Amino acid sequence: MTIDTASMQLFGTPAGPESAARGLTSAGLVLLYAPCFEQMRPAYLFTAPTLVVGREAAADVVIPEPSVSRRHARISYRGDAWWVEDLDSHNGTLVDGAFVAEAELEHLCEVRIGDAIFKFVAAGAESYIAYRLDGVMVAGATRRSTRLPGLVGGYQMDRIASDLERVARADLSVLVLGESGTGKEVVAHELHRASGRTGALQANNCAAIPANLLESELFGYKRGAFSGADRDKLGLVRAADGGTLFLDEIGDMPTEAQVKLLRVLETREVFPVGATTGERVDVRLVSATNRDLARAQHEGRFRGDLLARLQDYRVALPPLRERKEDLYLLARHLLARHGHPDVVLSFAFLTGLLHYDFPFNIRELESALKRGVALARGPELGATDLPDAIRDLMSRYGQRGVTSPVVTMPGEAPVAAPPPPVVRVRPPDEAELRRLLGQHAGNVAAVGRLFGKERMQVHRWMKRWGIDPDEYR
Repeated sequence: MTIDTASMQLFGTPAGPESAARGLTSAGLVLLYAPCFEQMRPAYLFTAPTLVVGREAAADVVIPEPSVSRRHARISYRGDAWWVEDLDSHNGTLVDGAFVAEAELEHLCEVRIGDAIFKFVAAGAESYIAYRLDGVMVAGATRRSTRLPGLVGGYQMDRIASDLERVARADLSVLVLGESGTGKEVVAHELHRASGRTGALQANNCAAIPANLLESELFGYKRGAFSGADRDKLGLVRAADGGTLFLDEIGDMPTEAQVKLLRVLETREVFPVGATTGERVDVRLVSATNRDLARAQHEGRFRGDLLARLQDYRVALPPLRERKEDLYLLARHLLARHGHPDVVLSFAFLTGLLHYDFPFNIRELESALKRGVALARGPELGATDLPDAIRDLMSRYGQRGVTSPVVTMPGEAPVAAPPPPVVRVRPPDEAELRRLLGQHAGNVAAVGRLFGKERMQVHRWMKRWGIDPDEYR
């Protein structure tokens, strides 16, 4: 029986060493950044129950970085989880920004070994092997997608772009899901460009136009339809005839407009306000939202028949925090787009970016880079050029969480004993996490503080159990 890797990733199937040995999906470390990333593999698979990570050639995972000890850390599979153990390395091992003696690895956690920063994936590590951080394909591999260059990234975006290529020329409505700033409008532009449609792309943000004006903006109106309508207005739907209509934030569309849009999709006719007959249109609809439309439908705020029409094909864009292996390539792409291709990104600057959650995703990354370039005193962006939110987060980076006791020996000066590394505890189970979210009214940051974790880690736990924090607010 063949098991599809993508499906296993989707459903979160755990991958132990026995799975990798049988050629199935594998857990592993995906490289996020290292100064010598060109000399490293994009991903390292966990193919045995125990692996040693280090600089020496005899190590199972060789990292050719001077900051890495010859035998730096051990990766081992215990029971039902992977663990990392520091082997008294010179520079220590960090998990999610904290020094550890040993720690259980959770899906997407950040692991730093010397100056090499990785993310741990519980399954599907082999999918990343061919995609180097700077966009170069290794080992003779080629990208799946060649016609949607605007979707910048490695494995995850290449897979999405490849699927979109197959539907670009089809007469299918496309619903793009994703958090704010993940690139939903970029998808619409790339789909239109690859569709071969000769008409224009018309875009509209349904949340940005008052409800009483949205219908006339979309569907147009006839002269005399209402007070002030002294001439015909074409409307975005007819303006997109032969092309693509992109409706962003469609979850905010009023019910009355939903009815009219459904009629356009079903009859291929548009009725301007004040018209008695419809006008034929040939429009490909791409819509986007960061809302849960299924919940909105259940609550009576969104029509189910319209939702069915919108999602002939549905694509979900991952947030930046789940594809940080793309961050270096995205940063270089954004800097070049804004006319700064030669700006140098220091290791300290990139460490700050990689450790940050980016709640507003690529849009926030772009803002951070533009700010850094504007304030930098030279060609290199350093730690002081990071936004305040990231600098505040990094002020706690590498803390061991304990106060060093002072040890005084007879006849000797006081000597500060080295602080013991933090041993990471197992994550909370579903019942405990729900209880804590209830106690703190859905305050993710407050729950994180109880465990000494950042918000992003609590979000990972919630995603594991399918928990929506809004249920507790």
